[in-house]
Amino acid sequence: MRWRMRIGVLIAALAAAQAASADTIDVGGTMRSYTVQLPAKRPAPLVVVLHGKTQRGADMITRTAWPQVAKREGFAVAFPDGLNHAWADARTRAGPELRGPPPGTDDVAFIAKLVDKLVADGTADAKRVYVAGISNGGAMAMTLVCARADLFIAGASVIMNLTEETAVTCHPSRPLPILIMNGTADPLIPYEGGRGSSYFATDGFWSTEETLAFWRKLNGCEAGDADATDLPDKSPDDRSTVTRITSRCPDGHDVVLYRVNGGGHRMPGFAPDARFPRVATGLLGPQNGDIDGAETIWAFFSRFH
Repeated sequence: MRWRMRIGVLIAALAAAQAASADTIDVGGTMRSYTVQLPAKRPAPLVVVLHGKTQRGADMITRTAWPQVAKREGFAVAFPDGLNHAWADARTRAGPELRGPPPGTDDVAFIAKLVDKLVADGTADAKRVYVAGISNGGAMAMTLVCARADLFIAGASVIMNLTEETAVTCHPSRPLPILIMNGTADPLIPYEGGRGSSYFATDGFWSTEETLAFWRKLNGCEAGDADATDLPDKSPDDRSTVTRITSRCPDGHDVVLYRVNGGGHRMPGFAPDARFPRVATGLLGPQNGDIDGAETIWAFFSRFH
């Protein structure tokens, strides 16, 4: 039955992708591309989904459940494209291995202008705009929460931790609810911190615990876990499980961690997140199938409006 579910998710994603439209926007003289899936009724909530490094927005359309979740729940979803298949997040000391966007790229301005456009044309409800990203896109999502909290209601970062540089430059204008989803067996962004196998941060990443503590402090939460709940192991063959860890925070300042025990540098999902799943597992670790990343993030986002 599992393979039938995966095929169904893929077919639904492809159908949703056909309903999405590609467009461009001028940002400081550079034409930036994005794809947006429009809801049946507008204005609607908007989720901006940021791809990982080496990817494009199209990968988020075909490799995640965001299109079908958006169609079912009636929200708009935008899939912008980073230049050189990467995002200019707040890390400036990432070393030559990052090979990111061209110097001077302002992705904060890009996403802000995209949100403004979708609000102005009646697609998006300005009071219900959310941002989620994976890997490099997760770093960019945190950068946007830090730099333009006025635009968003909540944020989510998947398989990414803060660095010393990104933390000291984070000064949001207001606290926002944030969800973190990290794997304990991630070889690129180590759960326990450090440089990881790809050296994407010259000074090393913070651990997930440090990253979680940072957001708790910023949001006025108490230190330590409020509750840790082991979720059902629906996919025992995936070599991983999920624990949801909540925090004691003021109303509307929620900080939640989904710890993927044994999970790799992968977004949990009911369908494969890579063209060659076995190769991806060898390089990036297991993909968890107990939860779906898009479903879980939207369930979190939908609480805030």
